[in-house]
Amino acid sequence: MKIGELAKATDTQVETIRYYERIGLLSAPARSAANYRIYDAAHRSRLSFIRHSRQLGFTIDDIRSLLDLADQPERDCAEADSITTRHLRQVEAKISHLSRLRDELVRISGRCRGGLSADCKVIEALADQTQCDKMHN
Repeated sequence: MKIGELAKATDTQVETIRYYERIGLLSAPARSAANYRIYDAAHRSRLSFIRHSRQLGFTIDDIRSLLDLADQPERDCAEADSITTRHLRQVEAKISHLSRLRDELVRISGRCRGGLSADCKVIEALADQTQCDKMHN
């Protein structure tokens, strides 16, 4: 299939496919007599793997490591578990931070009673650096 067909089949932008080729996540395809890139089922499968991994928030380096493991099926999969566990910890930390962020926004939302901005309780709460420091600790 041509690059446009691969893009459509995997819901990936053509430039993203080219980028993955440039950085070595996706192997360069064969070329037709007219010099078009010709992709096969293996390219589609690998690109789908990359896309799914990106949707889950894995970094390019993590994906590179996971693909390396996939390309060597005789290797122990402990590294894949380690990569996934590390990523899960990062996601949980982000969720915790977002939860604190939500709580702080709930705390300050609705505090405005109208009037002048000089008396605005929302602006006052946003100016309170001690609350911000608490969120980051």
